[in-house]
Amino acid sequence: MTVLEKTTSICPTCYNEGKINKIDAEIVEEDDKVYITKTCKKHGDFKDIYFSDSKLYKKWMQYKVTGTESPDVKTEILDVPALYDVHLSQSVLTNLLVTNRCDLRCSYCFMNAGASGSVYEPPLEEIKRLIVQARNERPMGSKAIQITGGEPTIRDDILDIVRISKEAGFSHVQVNTNGMKLAESEEFCQQLKDAKVNTIYMSFDGVTKETNPWVEKNKQAIENLRKVNLKCVLVPVLIGDKNVHETGKIVRFALDNMDIVRGVNFQPISFCGRVVKLKDEKRMKQRVDYVRMMAEIEKEFDGKISRDDFYPVPFVYPVSKLIELLKGETQVEFTAHPGCGGATYLFVDDDGEPIPVTRFIDVERLLDFINKESEISGPLKKIRIASAFLRKVDDFVDYDKAPHGFDLKKLLKDAAIGGSYDSLRGFHYKSLFIGSMWFQDPYNLNVDRLKRCVIHYTTSEGIVPFCAYNGLGIGDKIRDKYATSIKEWEKQTGRKLKDDLRKDVPLT
Repeated sequence: MTVLEKTTSICPTCYNEGKINKIDAEIVEEDDKVYITKTCKKHGDFKDIYFSDSKLYKKWMQYKVTGTESPDVKTEILDVPALYDVHLSQSVLTNLLVTNRCDLRCSYCFMNAGASGSVYEPPLEEIKRLIVQARNERPMGSKAIQITGGEPTIRDDILDIVRISKEAGFSHVQVNTNGMKLAESEEFCQQLKDAKVNTIYMSFDGVTKETNPWVEKNKQAIENLRKVNLKCVLVPVLIGDKNVHETGKIVRFALDNMDIVRGVNFQPISFCGRVVKLKDEKRMKQRVDYVRMMAEIEKEFDGKISRDDFYPVPFVYPVSKLIELLKGETQVEFTAHPGCGGATYLFVDDDGEPIPVTRFIDVERLLDFINKESEISGPLKKIRIASAFLRKVDDFVDYDKAPHGFDLKKLLKDAAIGGSYDSLRGFHYKSLFIGSMWFQDPYNLNVDRLKRCVIHYTTSEGIVPFCAYNGLGIGDKIRDKYATSIKEWEKQTGRKLKDDLRKDVPLT
């Protein structure tokens, strides 16, 4: 066993007993796999998989960067102690939780009102305050927001929330939904489009009824989104003994619908919320790491897509720094820890076969070139950088292998003109994003990774990193503080919580 890194974590058993106990941890290599190990003086040793391919782990970790300090992002909320001094990444995406009510009952869900016994649903005035809080975050206001739940479309004022987000200055607005309401109403899809929603973030756990009881509803939602030309991203939660075997088939489904499906963002199951207290044997059976996910994709596509085509989020950090230099405007920094996720882009050739971008662009040399150009100083540096790009950029592309019509020079020119979110619009619309975010839980929490989190919740208690909100139970505490009992909510609204539940599909 080789120690690769020393870090800190928490004891999961102490956590289950209601205490956040910070302890030392190590990232270790053993039998070509990487684990996180830790010891609690009271509860003994813990070991969980981190990467089941040490070679891929080492490749990803070389792209680790440290971003700008973000003092407004904290883990010291209510009675949860601070796990580190200062947060090291700004918000790339802000989550706004608008309700814990839902019309389904997914077994792995982080939250729902039926299970918690109370309703958390901030009034519109508080939601406005939370939106402004995210836009005013130091050192740079968040530019992208995801309206989430529960099931956010269950709120009657969801369109108002979208409009308020746009009016506050968010350039990218997502709605995170199970897709049920979208399936039953083309008109609602059009209303979301008219309200300027940029992307629908839709649950999609498989291509069969065995793995995804709502697959036909999902397909109908996609058809309705297609009619109004509103793009979506599929979001499968991968569980080892449930649906991981359909990982590659989900990618194939997305490729078949890439006119409206812009990406797949896999989320391996995280053991928090209602699924934190599992026996070790069951937890390890359900656990899915990045490598297991990628292996399923490799198998489905006979190696035409492989783990070597995936790169971690901070790999693209030099692009934002270059755009910042050229435009003279601060850009969003993609400084998440490499363990927070990775992705690739798939194009399609004339025969309909997927081609990862890494098969025709030498992405490592290209990003190294971009990084070096960003360091240029002196007079006329913008002109000198632009000139260097025009001369050199095609050197990194094998156009014989590239899809028909691909023009990297034009895409990068658009990027320099458009800025961070709009910059790669043409690139996105001709390709399919395949990524994964594996959120942390008390068993595999790495504090060094947590303090680099770029997905944050805006809450009534401040800005909270995603894996602290869910993985450390901060979200539970906030919702408990601001929630209303089901009995009181039903009295106030004259409605019954059980009436939210759908009657036309299985609930779980």
